[in-house]
Amino acid sequence: MATTSKNILNKMYLVGALFFVVALLVVVQIINIQFVEGDSYRAKAEHSVFRNDTIPSTRGNLYDANGQLLATSISKYDIRFDALAPSLKDFNDSIAPLAEALATKFSKSKDYFLQKLRKAHSNRNRYMLIAKNLNYGDYKEIREFPLFNKGPYRGGLIVERRVVREHPLGKMAERIVGYDRNGSAPVGLEGAFAPYLRGSDGVRLEQKIGKNQWKPINSENQVNPNDGYDVYTTIDVNMQDVAHHALLEQLEYYEADHGTAVVMEVATGEIKALSNLGRGKSGKYFEKRNYAVWESHEPGSTFKLMSVVAALEDKVVDTSTVFDTKNGKISYYGRNVRDSKYGGYGKISVAKAFEVSSNTALVQMIQNNYKSNPEDYVDRLYSMNLNDKLDLPIKGEGRPLIPHPDDNNWSGLSLPWMGFGYGVQLTPLQTLTFYNAIANNGVMVKPRLIKKVKSKDRLIEEFDREIINPAICSQSTVDKVKVMMENVVKRGTADNLYSENFSMAGKTGTCQAEYWIKPGNYIASFAGYFPADTPKYSCIVVIHRPNVKKGYYGNIVAGPVFKTIAQKIYTNNPLIDEVEVKQMVPVEIAKSKDRYLEKTHKQAETNSKKLPSLIGMEAMDAIALIENLGGTVILKGSGKVVAQNLKVGTELAPAQKVILTLS
Repeated sequence: MATTSKNILNKMYLVGALFFVVALLVVVQIINIQFVEGDSYRAKAEHSVFRNDTIPSTRGNLYDANGQLLATSISKYDIRFDALAPSLKDFNDSIAPLAEALATKFSKSKDYFLQKLRKAHSNRNRYMLIAKNLNYGDYKEIREFPLFNKGPYRGGLIVERRVVREHPLGKMAERIVGYDRNGSAPVGLEGAFAPYLRGSDGVRLEQKIGKNQWKPINSENQVNPNDGYDVYTTIDVNMQDVAHHALLEQLEYYEADHGTAVVMEVATGEIKALSNLGRGKSGKYFEKRNYAVWESHEPGSTFKLMSVVAALEDKVVDTSTVFDTKNGKISYYGRNVRDSKYGGYGKISVAKAFEVSSNTALVQMIQNNYKSNPEDYVDRLYSMNLNDKLDLPIKGEGRPLIPHPDDNNWSGLSLPWMGFGYGVQLTPLQTLTFYNAIANNGVMVKPRLIKKVKSKDRLIEEFDREIINPAICSQSTVDKVKVMMENVVKRGTADNLYSENFSMAGKTGTCQAEYWIKPGNYIASFAGYFPADTPKYSCIVVIHRPNVKKGYYGNIVAGPVFKTIAQKIYTNNPLIDEVEVKQMVPVEIAKSKDRYLEKTHKQAETNSKKLPSLIGMEAMDAIALIENLGGTVILKGSGKVVAQNLKVGTELAPAQKVILTLS
């Protein structure tokens, strides 16, 4: 009996000891959780229930040079309902008028919303969708509806704001306007100026409410977002429209693969229009790629300007230097160089060779003068920055290629082929930058796409022109090639573009691309500037792979696009005309008009046919006065009268010719 009692007592001691050890372990674990690992567990709990949600900043607006929107950010709102937030009394009192207001707003029945709201309440739904993609006006209206006007805590209103980027121009200029989306490479102006446009995001605290759904804790943000700056670009929407439609019409007619047209302001380098159109599988054209910036290709005859400038600057030729075109064909290392005119042009000067784009003459100009030291020619091209990228803010600029004699792939054909634009590569914008420098009297300016950055009305930063090279060549060379380019339009390969009423200067280009792979792939181009006498804008048009049955030469495929752009920008566009009129000096106009009226009045009083002094008068005023006297006028030049062939006081015979020299 005693033994049995002792055994029972031992067992009780053992059980008690076990309870004590377990209790001790529990206490130790509690202390460990509370004080040692407590912070970690609390953070995990907090993280599973609460989170910081990013509030995207409102991206700044992108404007054209005249303040017209190219891209803007619009807030869109999603409205949801937390059915457990309102008290039962508030819910029952407000559900009917709320359903009626929603029915009126969204053109549905009141019963539809009554059923939806009651179902959300019975299902304890804390995240019921009311409407998506609302604008700010709709959002303001809905938050004043019954029940919702009590706010998020008493009324259950949940508002989620998103920022959507919209481009008012639509598909036009889509590639140059571009985009800057998360997870994709930035493109165009949106991508280039993203550091200004983006701003900084805000943060708000959200709580998990079940079914992996989150709702904002309150309407206040932990960190408010800072909106991005507004960027004013150099693009002119009106010029962009002109360039886009002129290019599109020509691409469609010639069934070309793709093309680009760029307009640049000569003095500043501001890009006023940049259109890139490529043909899709459906045959429709759209902004596929930024060909003007990205596509580096053999320029063909537009490169002859670079060769002529190099030869003139090195003084190995003058414009009057004569070359025999060899019946239109010349061979180098078994490869033929031909002129477009069968039989060639006979013996012609450098100036004439440029006007008619003679391959044989200009190839001889380079080969004969640089064959002993080809590096002299290439170094001259390098000195004119033709081997340098423009380093534009837009990503993806093509790399220029100007081979050097030290290169491993240099051959005997390299030098002559470079002379007429083969074996070299430039992007259209790089080519235009050189032509613009000639128009700008040798000053090469960097193409520019941005004017200023603002925060509402506050100026943040302003941008001025950047000079790449203050003088790519001498003024003498500039003057010579300017005359040559003007003659290309007057009597050379682009004489089909000539107009007595409007002056242009430039160079045609017709290049056979990838001829070793597939003959018949042509690149037609025209680069130049306008007006010829006082260049305001430079322009390049490049069209790839036109239908050869319809045409492929630069003067008929690309040239008409150039002419249309030039004329509409400078003569036919009413907005531009108004700007130009405002920029004229009214005092000079008034003085010229006063001189004309004074002279006309004196002539009428005396009924005299004697010729007065016309010096300083505007041409149109002088013409009217002479015709009133019965004479006829022959003009030389444009502008104001600087000389007249007949002396003051000469009695004019009927229909007598008066020759006026203008400034």
